[in-house]
Amino acid sequence: KLLRRALPGMRIPVFVSGPTDLSPEQDGVRNAMLDILKDEMLEPRALGRTDYPLSLPLAEVCVIAGHCAGGLILGFEQFRATAGVRKHRARNERGEDVAHPVGKGETVRFPTAWNHMEAAILFALGKPLMIMREQGIDDGVFYPGVASSFTHTLPANLAAMSKQRDQIRQVVKSWRGRVSSTYKNIWPFADRYLQ
Repeated sequence: KLLRRALPGMRIPVFVSGPTDLSPEQDGVRNAMLDILKDEMLEPRALGRTDYPLSLPLAEVCVIAGHCAGGLILGFEQFRATAGVRKHRARNERGEDVAHPVGKGETVRFPTAWNHMEAAILFALGKPLMIMREQGIDDGVFYPGVASSFTHTLPANLAAMSKQRDQIRQVVKSWRGRVSSTYKNIWPFADRYLQ
């Protein structure tokens, strides 16, 4: 069976949000995800990886995102806390304390803040989003259903990725359909090149 990568045609640019610095396991999963995108004739674009800022980085994200037909948000752990208080000193409408200390033995994981900013820009531009996150990343844009109907957990490593590859590929294919429709609406001649 021929993969789309082997077929002639034009790749659809998609914005990929994710940290630049990753652990070896995270980098392996990221590269496997990029390979799936390429198999689907999608061209990953990312600030600091494929595109480098000529001006303010946030302004450059807006420019790159504007030229893309969709966005993949990869929520990899970048910060880990084993102590602290969520909603420190916060009160609800009845004046009750709603602070929540991190429990003994509990670990709270955070992605890069850029995931949230880039997802918000892509969402505001009306680009179809696929949001994938490591286990334990669940705040902001990573809450299921907040910004995308495509919110999934990333495999922990390449071994898990190889077991889930077909399932992930199906998710990407479904998202790719929405990306392709967006691209066709952006570029009127796309029907000549996309099949």
